[in-house]
Amino acid sequence: MAAVRNCFTAGRRSNPCDLLTYSKMMSLRNMQRQFRKFKTTVQSQEVMMHENGIKTHNLLRERPLVVAAASVDVTELLKQQSRQPAPHLVEEASRNGLSVWQLPSCYMKLSKYRLTALVVTTTLGGYMMAPGSLDLSTLAFALAGTTLCSASANTINQWLEIPYDSLMNRTKNRPLVRKIISPAHALLFGLGSGAVGVAVLAGLVNPATGLLGGLTILLYTTVYTPMKRFSIANTWVGAVVGAVPPVMGWTACVGEVNPGALVMAAILYAWQFPHFNALSWSVKGDYAKGGYKMMALSHPELCKRVALRYSLLLVPICTAAPLCDLTTWWFAADTLPVNGYLIFLAWKFYKDANFKTAKKLFYFSLVHLPLLMGFLFINKKSWQSSSDETKQI
Repeated sequence: MAAVRNCFTAGRRSNPCDLLTYSKMMSLRNMQRQFRKFKTTVQSQEVMMHENGIKTHNLLRERPLVVAAASVDVTELLKQQSRQPAPHLVEEASRNGLSVWQLPSCYMKLSKYRLTALVVTTTLGGYMMAPGSLDLSTLAFALAGTTLCSASANTINQWLEIPYDSLMNRTKNRPLVRKIISPAHALLFGLGSGAVGVAVLAGLVNPATGLLGGLTILLYTTVYTPMKRFSIANTWVGAVVGAVPPVMGWTACVGEVNPGALVMAAILYAWQFPHFNALSWSVKGDYAKGGYKMMALSHPELCKRVALRYSLLLVPICTAAPLCDLTTWWFAADTLPVNGYLIFLAWKFYKDANFKTAKKLFYFSLVHLPLLMGFLFINKKSWQSSSDETKQI
């Protein structure tokens, strides 16, 4: 090719064959440049589409390129590609008609199974701490009914918040957002599990526990959930809902509410503020996208103060447990180091609220509650009284 170019620069007359060769080679070079330019454009478009959540797999391989043409309509090719649904959307659409084997997994996600497990555990704690005899069948019905009530409240909550969950990273993969299950199906599951759960509690346990289960569903779905859109008071309402399960366990055992049940409810109520305020601080960007009213967004100083305030309040609440004959005085002593460390983390969060301090407080709160429940169980007053009576005999 250099020889052909030299012929022209030297002014010599070129052979027609050389001219044809030169023309072909220049044309080929132009086509190669156009192809590289097109390939770069498509690759950059792929990156943009991937960032928007649309996965285009091997665009260059799926659409063979005809490089013989002098020009290529890149825009039209990309438009055609964008009309094709992304593979994960096709997969989700095919799953919209759920099989029987997929239903349990979907129902567990609708029920927020981790939160439901916490609710059931605190219900069990309330039953075991009540000063009554252990009846395995009553306990089983109480736990089953509580599970169904919790599943109902969480499912209806997700059904009400579909358009907002789709805006947040932490909730965008929920079944209703991804259209794995239809809203009508989810609502039917939520209402059905709630009706069955309340019926089990009221009919097979006792009316008081059934009433508490029904009130919990109503409070969570008709007050707490809509309040999240317009008032930071939703946090206090949600804490009331979270404090009810141990009382349900207590009433399942003895059929009435005693001071010991109120102490357990107070522990759950106070614990939720350092737990949730730390969580909401670390994901406040998501809550802002969803349009929720949270202390971490609109009242950051109040968010920090409330977390510290209720961490401090756990000390006198735990001290009240032996005063109500719920536990021995060892419970107040055993919980001091645990509550002290929670207060220390809440203080650090109060002084310098950031992602790191919020996460530390949140993660320790997940350990803190099981420790308190364990100390309650170990230092139960009625067990100590029984052992003293046995020694006297």
